[in-house]
Amino acid sequence: MAERKLLVLFGSQTGTAQDTAERIGREAKRRHFQCRVEALDSYDVANLINELLVVFVCATTGQGDPPDNMKMFWRFLFRKNLPPGSLCQLDYAVLGLGDSSYPKFNFVAKKLHKRVLQLGGNPLLPVALGDDQHDLGPDAVVDPWLLALWDKILTLYPLTPGLEIISPDVRLPPKYTLHYLAEDSPHPDGGLLQPTAPRAVPSELHPFAARVVSNQRVTAESHFQDVRLIEFDVMGSGITFSAGDVVMIQPQNCPQDVQQFCQLLRLDPDRHFVLKPTEPGTSLPALLPQPCTIRHLVTHYLDISCVPRRSFFELLSYFSTNELEREKLQEFSSAQGQEELYSYCNRPRRTTLEALWDFPHTTCAIPPEYLLDLIPRIRPRAFSIASSLLAHPDRIQILMAVVRYKTRLSKPRRGLCSTWLASLNPEQGDVRVPLWVKKGGMKFPADPDTPVIMIGPGTGVAPFRAAIQERVAQGRRGNCLFFGCRQKSKDFYCQAEWEELVTKGFLTLFTAFSRDQEEKVYVQHRIQESRRLVWELLSSRNAHVYLAG
Repeated sequence: MAERKLLVLFGSQTGTAQDTAERIGREAKRRHFQCRVEALDSYDVANLINELLVVFVCATTGQGDPPDNMKMFWRFLFRKNLPPGSLCQLDYAVLGLGDSSYPKFNFVAKKLHKRVLQLGGNPLLPVALGDDQHDLGPDAVVDPWLLALWDKILTLYPLTPGLEIISPDVRLPPKYTLHYLAEDSPHPDGGLLQPTAPRAVPSELHPFAARVVSNQRVTAESHFQDVRLIEFDVMGSGITFSAGDVVMIQPQNCPQDVQQFCQLLRLDPDRHFVLKPTEPGTSLPALLPQPCTIRHLVTHYLDISCVPRRSFFELLSYFSTNELEREKLQEFSSAQGQEELYSYCNRPRRTTLEALWDFPHTTCAIPPEYLLDLIPRIRPRAFSIASSLLAHPDRIQILMAVVRYKTRLSKPRRGLCSTWLASLNPEQGDVRVPLWVKKGGMKFPADPDTPVIMIGPGTGVAPFRAAIQERVAQGRRGNCLFFGCRQKSKDFYCQAEWEELVTKGFLTLFTAFSRDQEEKVYVQHRIQESRRLVWELLSSRNAHVYLAG
């Protein structure tokens, strides 16, 4: 009997691929496989030659790019010196998640499938191309593909005689068990963000606790949108960056939501606990201190404001003691119930916390150790850096619109990170935000004589503010900016700064204020009006063009 081991590797940007990979992991456990689910970049890719059975789940981001957590794996896999037969013992399948409104639909999955085939792998099935644009989302492709996959896998690795597939009515054990500490046991005050002496350059696993220096509204009070220019102090962090780079910020839930969540689930926020993996070999969540309080877990880790996925309702249905609630939860987690789920959750952007309110009997019966299986972790948010170290040493500034909009739900929807950042007031003491910096996709020309044409309407101007500050500090003059907003008097960000640079001859500025006259004027109209200049810069001066929205 071949050893029944399955490895599921995922590359995920927004969490959908990870969610699908974990679903495959659960289905594998029901079929008595020893199964590991790992992000592609946390897996030691040199081991791939020893694996017998692997399912890859990968998303495609942007213009056909691999997600951040599979970039190293991707580079390794496409090395020229890998021998053609190196994966000849591997049975594999690739499940792709993409969006057919992009030209490079599921590019990463298709390319991965082809490359593993080149290296000698044996595909169990054709690559699955999940599509966000489908009425039922990627599940329309994923559900039937998985049925076919299990048929194939169980033919190669039949169940041990006497074992049955664990019925879907049976609840699987949680990933971790949660052990409360005695009320009076001494515990170090773990997990509060201490400004630590940095061990290495800050990263997702070791963010830097940056002090908020200022938090200034840059739109008129009468303007419908609240936009902030926020400055962080990163002195002593070892952080360096250049124009076009991105700052990653780890947000947290607001105290009211945390309190409500704890009340609904009847949890004491001040209880301390430790986590133990249910299966040997499972690593503990990297960003949680041990021991940890319930309050810390809910504030900094559980994404209770995200729109819940189908897997949330599936797991929730197992805890339900109320027949009506259980039936509804089962409908939401079935293939047939996906349209209904879409209009309950996705269309109105209902949050996990609000969904729990709607299932009160079930919610108060959730065992705390299942919280980490039920609710995904809070993901970091990316912001274009809007300043240059040459102009503002030891500082990072961002230009951020506070996300707030209406759906059919009575309460306005609010962005988790922008609402939290906007609420921080540095005048009320030492306010800290966990952050780190990532290379951006925009590179500005090294040659000082190359002009740049930057088109940045609204907060899209942020990376260009960094670039202009950097270039002006280096004495470069060929800076041309097209900026657009609604009204000159309400949302013309950094107006004084631009006007000063125009006066000093460092900047050519074109503005489009769409609502300041009868007919709407946008940046594209200004580009058309300035077509001679633009063509001159492109054709005879080799200008680079940048666009950010």
